[in-house]
Amino acid sequence: MDMAYLRTHPQHLPTFLTHQRIRETPVHSGVCTASRLTLDDGASIFAKTWPSGPAPTGMFAAEAAGLRWLREARTVPVPEVLVALPEILAMEWVEPGEPSRSAAERFGRDLARLHRSGAGSFGAELPGYIGPLPLDNTTGDSWTSWFAERRLIPYLKMSVDRGALEGSDIASVEKIIKTMHLYGGSEPAARIHGDLWPGNLLWAADGRAWLVDPAAHGGHRETDLATLALFGGAPHLDTIVAAYREQWPLSDGWRERIPLHQLHLWLVHTAAFGSGYRSGVRAAADALSTGRYA
Repeated sequence: MDMAYLRTHPQHLPTFLTHQRIRETPVHSGVCTASRLTLDDGASIFAKTWPSGPAPTGMFAAEAAGLRWLREARTVPVPEVLVALPEILAMEWVEPGEPSRSAAERFGRDLARLHRSGAGSFGAELPGYIGPLPLDNTTGDSWTSWFAERRLIPYLKMSVDRGALEGSDIASVEKIIKTMHLYGGSEPAARIHGDLWPGNLLWAADGRAWLVDPAAHGGHRETDLATLALFGGAPHLDTIVAAYREQWPLSDGWRERIPLHQLHLWLVHTAAFGSGYRSGVRAAADALSTGRYA
């Protein structure tokens, strides 16, 4: 199987893998099992499968649709989807590189341009996934109510059901949900990555930063910038934000809203992985309760 054959017959990739007709090298990934596949013509592709049994229904279709939607904007580089089947997702291989200030500056400008390309509404056409969890992308026109209903309430409930949060944590998050109108949301829906923690920003050998593993949807542009600051922050984050703001200035109060946008991913982590991430939920809620929107 070479690249030309793969493009013409993507449905045959699982068969070639089953019969070990393609060289497969495991690579690091998140919740999925990932490999570098080397084709007969020497080309490499990146493939991911669910680690045990079939992938959750629609997971790879949603990711493929998100990658294509982000790629359509022709701004930040996004890998080309080559195969999108229920059991496997494969895309072009991006050779890893080292972070640099020049790449960060370019990424900041291109991210602003990606966001500006817009979306028809908040949400997306297809239900999605974020990590191992389903993501309700039902569309809406008001960001504050949409974010509360589709991004905070479901993962708060999952976290409570899992026993990952204490009573005071739950009360703090519920207070934020009830006062979402205070945080503003007059900007139109932006075309966002949706799960842009630093691990989903791939610094490549071509001197650019690529977007991978999206939960793409129409959202608030501050969400991508806020989540880039999680888990120690992306390399050269100050450069990224400065370049972004030069391209498209942020609204007043954006710094104080960072914990609000981060709260969603913290709740996803407590819902998926348990109380080990409770401190993140607590810190975000406390920052909001003592900030300008308290």
